[in-house]
Amino acid sequence: MNILTEGQKAPDFKVADQDGNQVSLKDFQGKTVVLYFYPKDNTPGCTAEACDFRDNYAGLISRDIVVLGVSTDPELSHQKFAAKHQLPFPLLADTDQQLVQAYGVWGEKNMYGKKYMGINRTTFIISGDGTIAHIIQKVDTKNATAQVLALLDQPARA
Repeated sequence: MNILTEGQKAPDFKVADQDGNQVSLKDFQGKTVVLYFYPKDNTPGCTAEACDFRDNYAGLISRDIVVLGVSTDPELSHQKFAAKHQLPFPLLADTDQQLVQAYGVWGEKNMYGKKYMGINRTTFIISGDGTIAHIIQKVDTKNATAQVLALLDQPARA
């Protein structure tokens, strides 16, 4: 598993979104990118997180912040999820696990004593120059935007 750290160059990618458009990290040079990985479309935590970004989207856009959601669900699942919840940002269909592996968020999970492999919910805040500014591993799904903005509004470390 790839372990990324803050200050490191973010791995580039080219992945289809819910509409089949190819999306690359390079497309957003000069902008802050919130790349958030979530386990599955239409599950309670993932819906809360996506809707929080949706509800705060205008404020994010006004700050030149791009939001990209990523899971291993296929394009059609993303299409239905985005339509159902009126999500205004791309959902990337990482069906071949290219992104989850590159960003080190694919790993063993445990639910009700059952172990399985899946996405560990993680948010990467990527600076306009392509470096990882922040990594949020304990995502508050109902307040994901506030978590991101709190980090972005911190004074720069010396």
